[in-house]
Parts: sequence; C-alpha cells; structure tokens
Amino acid sequence: MTDDKKTGTPKDTHYAKLRRAHRDLKAAAPVQRTRPAIPAGEGPGDGLVRLYGLHTVRAALDNPRRKIRSMLATRNALERLGIGDPAALPFQAKIVEPKEIDRITGSEAVHQGVLVEAEPLRPKPLAALGDTPLVVVLDQVTDPHNVGAVLRSAVAFGAGALITTSRHSPHESGVLAKAASGALEHIDLIEVKNLAAALEELHAAGFQTLGLDSDGPAELEQSFSGERVALVLGAEGKGLRQKTRETVTTLARLDMPGAIRSLNVSNAAAVALYAARRWLAAR
Repeated sequence: MTDDKKTGTPKDTHYAKLRRAHRDLKAAAPVQRTRPAIPAGEGPGDGLVRLYGLHTVRAALDNPRRKIRSMLATRNALERLGIGDPAALPFQAKIVEPKEIDRITGSEAVHQGVLVEAEPLRPKPLAALGDTPLVVVLDQVTDPHNVGAVLRSAVAFGAGALITTSRHSPHESGVLAKAASGALEHIDLIEVKNLAAALEELHAAGFQTLGLDSDGPAELEQSFSGERVALVLGAEGKGLRQKTRETVTTLARLDMPGAIRSLNVSNAAAVALYAARRWLAAR
C-alpha cells in the first residue's frame, strides 16, 4: 500500500479538493434546459398547424382555402417551389438553413427544406357532401400516417370526400399532411359525431356502404351495386366496429390467395378504391 492511500498525502488531498470543487461548481451552475423540438404532428400552440415537405407546401400554396401565416425555407427549396422573391409572398417568409427547420420538426421529419404555419382546414358537415359517386369512410382509424396515405389514394382515384368521426380520429397535422403528399388540399374532409347515423344518411343519399372485412361473405369485386359507393374501412387489428358492421349495406373481403392474408388499412383502401372506380366507370 502506498503512502498516498495510507496517510492521505498531498496527492490524495489534491484529488479530494478537485472533487469538492466539481460538486460545488455543479451545484452553483444554472441548469441548462434544451428546448425540445416540437413533434411534427403538433402545432405551435396557437391553433395553427405546421406543414412541411415540397409537395405538401406546394399544394397548400395553391389552395385558395388555405390561410398561410408564415414560411421557413431554404434557398434550394424556394427554387424548387418556383418562388423567386419570398418578399412578394402575402405572408412572412424567411430564408433559413435546414437545421433551423430541424429544430422545429425534429431531425426525423423529411421537411425537404420548407415549413409553413397555417390555419387548419375546417372539416365540413355531412350535409355539405356534393354529388360525388365515391367517398371513403374511416371507422376510428387513428394513425395519422395511415389516414394521410388513405387521403392520397382517395384523391388519386377521384373520391370526393373522406368521412371520419370527430372522436378517435387524428386531427390535421404535419405528419398527416406529409403522408398525404398534398392530397389534403384536394378533397373534402367531413366529420360526423355518430358513424352509424352518418351511414344511414349515406343510404338515404343513394350510396351503397361497403365495409371491408377479412371475413366478408363475398369478394369485393362481386359486391358492388348501384351508382354511388362509400367504402368503409376500420382500424388495423380491430377492424370495423360491431355497430358499423351491422349498419353497412354490404360486407366484403379482398381476395388474397397469398401467404399473407391482410393488408395495411391504407393499402387496402387503395385496392378497394381501384376496384370501386372500375365499377363506377363501367356504369
């Protein structure tokens, strides 16, 4: 054993002083709190939503119903959006580096160098549904990625509206809008309080409400009837609720002969929309 450990010589005293000084400094120093990035699905806290990504922002800029308050964009993103002079925009726009947007959305969000803060689009009541022959109804699908992907397919296949419940459905957000890739600006969003009552209203308006169910009695392609179709899809895992199953006109399944017998709800929506569009086109 050395003299240092045995007698508390100057070496031991030196280290003890350093440890005490470190403790005192740590106790006296103010706590530095890093402001966390606001998750991309959340707004700035004043009723606005943050939309990001080139397709999403371009569609928002082109939508006369969308009220944009401000923009952050890199020079490259402005060029790709076709904006020569950001000062000419009817809202505040600031040229920034990508890291400044990262601090707002989080580093995992693919913002492509542009973010806007905008007022959310106001959902419409079912009474505002026009004469579209095709709509999509979601029965408590809560994942914004899935809802955004369903929106994208709905617009691609010409559906006139997406109907959701006011509860147990995601609100408009950057995550949902990015997954929709601009489709959010091209389709009516309709919110209802009671889905079963809304389905009855669709029946009265001449819609066949066709619920997708893995145990449906017939294949989807053989189940269409009439000239207006409302495709009804449930959440992954639990599927359609029992009341919804009892209310729809028809339950049908997607024919999947492969080893995997189920699809993500957004993929199932795309397949069903394609089949519905072919049926309507042949009328």
